[in-house]
Amino acid sequence: MNRPKILKRTIANDKVGKQPGYLYVPAGAFKPRLFLISFDEHFFEEKEFATYEELKSAYDSLPEARHWIDIRGYGDLALLEKIKFDFAIHPLQLEDVINDYQRPKMEEKGDHLFIVSRMISFTSDKRVDDDQLSIFTGSNYVLTFQSDYEDCLNVFRQRIRTGKGSTRKKPVLYMAYAIMDVIIDNYFPVLSEVGDYLESLEDCLFETPDKKTLNQIINVKREITKIRRIAWSERDKINEMLRDEDLVPEDLRIYFKDAYDHTVQVLDLIENYKEMTGNLTELYLSNVSNRMNEIMKVLTIISSIFIPLSFIASVYGMNFSRENPNGGTNPLNMPELYQPYGYVTLLTIMGGLIIFQLFFFWRKGWLSRSG
Repeated sequence: MNRPKILKRTIANDKVGKQPGYLYVPAGAFKPRLFLISFDEHFFEEKEFATYEELKSAYDSLPEARHWIDIRGYGDLALLEKIKFDFAIHPLQLEDVINDYQRPKMEEKGDHLFIVSRMISFTSDKRVDDDQLSIFTGSNYVLTFQSDYEDCLNVFRQRIRTGKGSTRKKPVLYMAYAIMDVIIDNYFPVLSEVGDYLESLEDCLFETPDKKTLNQIINVKREITKIRRIAWSERDKINEMLRDEDLVPEDLRIYFKDAYDHTVQVLDLIENYKEMTGNLTELYLSNVSNRMNEIMKVLTIISSIFIPLSFIASVYGMNFSRENPNGGTNPLNMPELYQPYGYVTLLTIMGGLIIFQLFFFWRKGWLSRSG
């Protein structure tokens, strides 16, 4: 799930002005890997095929079984055209598959469904990477497309292999639900990673609140908004399926309702984390303000100490002569300048004044960090 973002942007740019249903495989798309899982209540077979013809032959040889046809990679337009023809996929739907950035949605065409879900992961560089999974359902198959070789569906594959759960006993629509449910369930560990990252940012704010931390908070808030946009569409998609009573049979509605509840829980977590990023931003601004107040307090104390000293020094810096031109003395012109210990006395007074101010500030609590 690590496709370069430039690839998606290139797809969008190259499609501008093209006719509806135009299929375009960009340079750099992965060569398709073809997987087929065939099963029923008592039978299971899984294989990766080198060619589409081999896969199609294996699929056709088991008409009574249910199948999961898993196509990973879009780098073969001729192959995609064959699949489109064999499984009656509408060109606009296949265009949405290859375009690879559709919001989660559901489209119904006869007895076929076209479902789009988005798989997400939280990368090492603290970004949310999301890949599209396109799902087509038929009478006895689920056909999935994805751009990458890796996904979050191995846990579901293992359930089919071991026969655990109801997948082998339920109809094809249940398999489509189970795939969507695994994707939605994977949102929770991703959000857990996001939550751990937010807690680490909160610790950083108490230790070293700097602009780098603020930028990280802003970036993760953007990623949370991205998850929210995906999860919101996912919820709407399942809700749309539930509203169609003919689409989802009564015995399967409880499963889709459960998936819907999971999307609501995901959205609740997202809202909490989004609010948390706002609180962290306010905490950063508060810490910066407190640090500025601490600096201003220190500067104010220093200034308060030196203001009286500067006043004394400026008074004795005035050049009033003790002797007048007539040979007499001016008794009011700083007689202490001629005292033998005047300089030492003045320094003692200034030192005592400093000590008195520091004692006064201490008694007031102004020298403490919380003062």
